[in-house]
Amino acid sequence: MSSPKPKNGKAANPLHKPWTKTDKAATNKPNRHAERAKPQSARPVKVVQDDESKVYGENACRVLFSQRPDALIRLYISQQMAPKFADVMKYMAGAKKAYHIVDDAELEKVAGSGHHGGVVLLVKRKPQQNLAMYLQQKGRKQDCLLALDGVGNPHNLGAITRSCAHFGVGGIIMKQPELLQSGAALRTAEGGGEFVDGLRCDNLPLALQLCKEAGYTLITTSSHGGTSLYQSQLPAKVVVVFGEEMFGVSKNVAKSADIALQIPGSGKVESLNVSVAASLILGEWYRQQL
Repeated sequence: MSSPKPKNGKAANPLHKPWTKTDKAATNKPNRHAERAKPQSARPVKVVQDDESKVYGENACRVLFSQRPDALIRLYISQQMAPKFADVMKYMAGAKKAYHIVDDAELEKVAGSGHHGGVVLLVKRKPQQNLAMYLQQKGRKQDCLLALDGVGNPHNLGAITRSCAHFGVGGIIMKQPELLQSGAALRTAEGGGEFVDGLRCDNLPLALQLCKEAGYTLITTSSHGGTSLYQSQLPAKVVVVFGEEMFGVSKNVAKSADIALQIPGSGKVESLNVSVAASLILGEWYRQQL
């Protein structure tokens, strides 16, 4: 028996998906929460508020949705990526939040980057925590923190955050922790940004002194001196301090260190990228604590 036809003479399509182009009848009934029509490129980009950020890249967006779905405000996605994010679109529609299927030109405009990977989320930023509040939490017999002295490149910050998440580092101490939540940093972190907190401090030497008083050992690196990383016994509670690549940590910060480490190598290059050095030291600390 053939399926009954609606009054307009067209058979219903049981395989219709939310990311496919809508038929003429559907477009006569616009959905004010979810735009499911063909990709558009003329929509103006909305202003981002101070407590919001743009997240782009498949892994970064997917992990954020799994960890903080309530933080989602708006979704922009390409026709090609839409099937992979059908569950996110369903959530957005159910929560009465807008999603837009758009072309690559608009995705680049929204993200402010050509490396959007076909998906951009506008989200509420993670609440910031200051270092003093973090140190007041008792009971940490084993802990590793990073402190960044002048490191600001978003790709380095993202790579560092990714390594921190992999090795169980919960916080990064810096004067501008909001830099960790830039679109480029979060994309490079590949979802790691959801598991690492930026810990605000106004004065890094003072912040490191507070860490020492809380039982942390301060570690710095040097390409010209210090003890080999692989011949050092790393304490259970440490703060590893990194400076920007050109000049390293400042003198005021360096003189407060308890341990200076050198990462041994061939000597054919001056030093390692800061994100690579961070990964090696965090990996060795993690190995020793197992």
